[in-house]
Order: sequence, then C-alpha cells, then structure tokens
Amino acid sequence: MPQITVDYSAVMDPAFDRAGFAHALHTATVEIAAAKPEACKTQFRPSAVTAFGYEDPEDQHHAIVHVTIGLLAGRTEDTKAKLTETVIELLREHVADEGFVLHASAEVRDLDASYRKFER
Repeated sequence: MPQITVDYSAVMDPAFDRAGFAHALHTATVEIAAAKPEACKTQFRPSAVTAFGYEDPEDQHHAIVHVTIGLLAGRTEDTKAKLTETVIELLREHVADEGFVLHASAEVRDLDASYRKFER
C-alpha cells in the first residue's frame, strides 16, 4: 500500500517522464496521505491501442492517461481529493506537449478489507 497503477496510451512513451512522475507521485503520496516511502509501488501499463470518440485509433491524435491509487481505508475525502488534484498537476509537469491531445484523470480509492500482500 499504496498500490498505484498508471494506464496510458503508448503514443505518449517519448513524451512521458515516467521515472520523474513516479518519484514525484511517491513524494506527494507520503506528504498528503501519510504513506511510507517504501510502501509506494507504481506500475505503468501502456496501451498499444487507444480509441477516442469516432477517431480512427491509427490517427493517434489523442492520448489517455488514468492513474488509480489504492490506499488502506481511513483517509478523508479531502485528503483523497488533494491527492488526485496533485496527480493531475504532476501529469501536466511530466508529460511533454508532443502534438496529441492529452486526456488525464485520476482517482483514489480505498482498498477492500480483503486486501493482503506479501514480500519475499
């Protein structure tokens, strides 16, 4: 915890500073949501095909990125909102303007009570 997933259009690869984004996001998550730095884990999942409206996916005029942050229950709605607003700002900073329209979104959700983990 936190479990962070970043789904994004592969067309963004050259424009997306993923390492910088992850570092800044982990720092923000520690500061805003009182997470432990060593608990922050981010997984980036590029999508080979992104469809937007009626546009032909081959045109690649649009890119989509969605960040999901799963936290153990107990954070206030204000804390979650501040974290999602920070995520959006960090995306602005870490995705260069490379000629596509960027559609960015984020959500913070509580992990289910059944959440378990292990480390080896």
